Amino acid sequence: MTDTRRPLRIAVVSATTAAMLALAGCSSGAPVADDGRLSMMVPYLSTTSPSGDNAIHTALEEIAGVELDITWVPNSSYADKTNITLAGDDVPQVMIVQGKDPGFVKNAEAGAFWNLTEHLADYPNLTTTMPEVQEAASINGEVYGVFRARDVMRAAVIIRKDWLEALGLPLPQTTDDLYEIAKAFSERDPDGNGVDDTYGLIIPKWPGGIGSNSPYDVIETWHGAGNRWTERGGELVPSFTTEQWLDGVDYAKRLVDEGLVNADYATLDSADWNQPFLNGDGGIIIDVHSRAGSIAALFKQADPEHFGRYVDVTGNLTGPGGELLAHPTAGYSGFLAIPKASVPTEEALHRVLEVLDALNSDEAWPIVSSGLEGVTYELDGDFAVPIEDAPQDLLDAVGSYAQLGTNVTGRPGFLPKPQSEAEQELYDKRRSIEASDLEAAVYDPAAGFVSATYAAQGAQLDTIIADARIQYIAGQIDRDGLLAAIERWRSSGGDRVIDEINALADDVD
Repeated sequence: MTDTRRPLRIAVVSATTAAMLALAGCSSGAPVADDGRLSMMVPYLSTTSPSGDNAIHTALEEIAGVELDITWVPNSSYADKTNITLAGDDVPQVMIVQGKDPGFVKNAEAGAFWNLTEHLADYPNLTTTMPEVQEAASINGEVYGVFRARDVMRAAVIIRKDWLEALGLPLPQTTDDLYEIAKAFSERDPDGNGVDDTYGLIIPKWPGGIGSNSPYDVIETWHGAGNRWTERGGELVPSFTTEQWLDGVDYAKRLVDEGLVNADYATLDSADWNQPFLNGDGGIIIDVHSRAGSIAALFKQADPEHFGRYVDVTGNLTGPGGELLAHPTAGYSGFLAIPKASVPTEEALHRVLEVLDALNSDEAWPIVSSGLEGVTYELDGDFAVPIEDAPQDLLDAVGSYAQLGTNVTGRPGFLPKPQSEAEQELYDKRRSIEASDLEAAVYDPAAGFVSATYAAQGAQLDTIIADARIQYIAGQIDRDGLLAAIERWRSSGGDRVIDEINALADDVD
């Protein structure tokens, strides 16, 4: 096929190009660049959606060379709006799809979205430098959207620095260290008040099920269970079918049995996770490393002069096998997908990809990530310093336009500048931990495969294991009861999921 693409850095789309693409259109939507327009549907998280004529929007249009016709949808209702839009006659040319839910998978494999597997290599700002994430974001070996990259390595141990110093303890390096520190925090009066009123690890009622990056999942990875799925004997199997997973669950149960975890671990609202740490009730949190910065900021409000003494952080811990096995995220959050209903030809597809490539260029990504230099922020080295009297509507809009950024080339946006030496030190430490742990990341080898049985029954199957795990940790069932739940998962469709995942893996290989 003749390559009809042309550079996007033009102020006006030529009449010839517009006419050519108009011929490729269909009644459900105008092809991109017809009258210089690209239609998009994007979620927003602020109270109000950005106006269509704000300065950020205008700057991005100038870079892309087309009018960006964005339908902004509240994040809280975005999933419902996605389903309604796909069933209607007015489908945008680019849609943010927030995850590989069964509906998206079904529509993609049925041909509702463009398969981009063979197309992205032509666009340098859409060609990823993170093959593991691209694999995880794919559907059975095929790419149906440009993934939106997020930090791959985020798991960390956040710990009361003042308690460690009071007891003369170093940061943990192993799971054995973590146990000893949790025990010391529970039994050795780390706050020095003479009262038995502290404990070690703080765990909330987790809002996600099995394999949802909970503290339990992280501990299980440290014990060698893998990350959701793992390979055993040449076959992909769920992590919870391994002995190492049981070892990880037993480790968590031991902490609970010995009173080293908050007593309300099964009911504590995750929205209140920080409070026991701030209040001096518990001293350890296993979560994303950015929580350390958030907690430090809360301490700063209460104790501006000495807040740096309260929070420390370390990364993933070496498990009983003697090897550092770090727990990564999937590395992405949804996709920019292109529906065929509104982009019916390859020529039109290339024009859309050109726009998306431009919106992730060196010129555009600072705007997408931080807004406008000199208007919403000033640069201080690699950090963005917010301008205090910047228009509020533009400050609110920055987070909305960030939804368009893909960062598939590993190029981060500007981060807010730490305001003090203590905050800078904590930030630098987090980044150092992230870089070193990434080398030991244990990726989910089945993340790119979608089993038909799991698509239909996955939520119910996951609940069987998640419920049994917490019941076992709480002492409501014994080891035989936990093993019985795993067998129930198998007989309820789990064995079909294993067979289907391995068949898909064989097909891709």
